[in-house]
Amino acid sequence: MSIRSKPKRSLSWLLATAIAGALVLFAGPASAKPTSPTALPLSQFKVALVAPSATNDLAFTQSMYSSLKTLQAKYGFKLSVSENQFVVANAADIIRQYASEGYNLIIAHGSQYGGTIEQLAPKFPNVSFAWGTASSTYGLKNVYAYQAASNQGGYVQGYLAALLSKTKVIGEIGPIATGDAKLYVDGFKAGALAADPEATVHVSYTGSFSDPSLMSKQATEYLAEKADVLTGSSQSVVGAITVAKANNVAWFGTQWTQASLAPKQVVSSQVYNWTPTVYAMLAGIQAGQLGGTYYTISLKNGGEKIQFNPAYKLSASLQAKAEKVIKGIENGTIKVPQ
Repeated sequence: MSIRSKPKRSLSWLLATAIAGALVLFAGPASAKPTSPTALPLSQFKVALVAPSATNDLAFTQSMYSSLKTLQAKYGFKLSVSENQFVVANAADIIRQYASEGYNLIIAHGSQYGGTIEQLAPKFPNVSFAWGTASSTYGLKNVYAYQAASNQGGYVQGYLAALLSKTKVIGEIGPIATGDAKLYVDGFKAGALAADPEATVHVSYTGSFSDPSLMSKQATEYLAEKADVLTGSSQSVVGAITVAKANNVAWFGTQWTQASLAPKQVVSSQVYNWTPTVYAMLAGIQAGQLGGTYYTISLKNGGEKIQFNPAYKLSASLQAKAEKVIKGIENGTIKVPQ
C-alpha cells in the first residue's frame, strides 16, 4: 500500500460484519447492467482512496480506511491512499492521476468530490469511481455512490441523550448541513424529542469540516446555555470533545468510535462499516458492472452499529432502553424521520 501524504498512525479494529449477501442488502436501484466481466482476480486490482482528512481521524476517513484495510488483508489488492485532501482542486488532480494509471476503483470519500467525479468519470469509461455520502451516480455507468442512514444511529443516541441529561439542554454541532452529517443531526434531535418532548435541543453548523476551533467555540457556547450533553459530526469534532472532556460533559460520537479521546465522557458512538459496500463494488467490477448503482448502510444491514463505551458508567437500564430503540428501528416499528 502507498500513502501519498505524510503517514499517520491508525487505530486497528476488526470489522465483524459478514460480507456475504452484500450485493443484495446494500444495493440501491441499478441504472447500468453488467458488461463483459473482467478476468482479473481481486488480488490484482488497484484501489485508491482520496479522503479529506487523516486515516486516523476517528471519524469519516478512518471508517472507510479501516474497511479497505480489512478487505486488502483478505484479498491482497494494491491500495493507494491520498489523505488530507481537503482542497477539492488538489483532490481532483490526484483522482485524475489515479484514473490515468488504470486503477480499477477510485473512492472519492467526501460529498465535496461529487462535481469532480461527474466531470472525470466520462473521460475514463473503463475506470470505476465511487463517491459519498450520496445516492447519485449522475446516470453514469462507471460511477458508484454510497450513503449512510446516519439518522438511525443519531435517533438512538439522541433518545439516550435526553434520558441522560439533567438540565434537559442538549447541543448538536454539525460541519455543513449536507450528507450524513445533516442526517445524523436531524435524527439525533428527533430521538431526543421522542424521549423528552420538553428537552431543548440546540443545533448549529460551523461551516467547516476541518476546523476544530469552530467546534470548540460552539461547544463552549452551549455549555454557557447549560447543555450537559453534546454531539457532533466530522473530523473537526475533536475540538468539541476537548471541551466536553474538560467540563465532564457527556458526548455522543458518530462515523467512528471516539472513546479514546474522552474515555469518561463518551457514552457511545455510531460506527460505520463500509466493508460490505466496498466488497459489493469490487464484486460488481469483476462481473463487468463498473457502476450505475448506490449502496446504503444502516443499522439493519450492519453497516452501522452503536458501540457503547464500556468505560462510561451507563446504567444497564438505560442501555437496555437504547437497545430497544435499535431493535425497533431494525424491525420497522420505529420510523426515523428522514
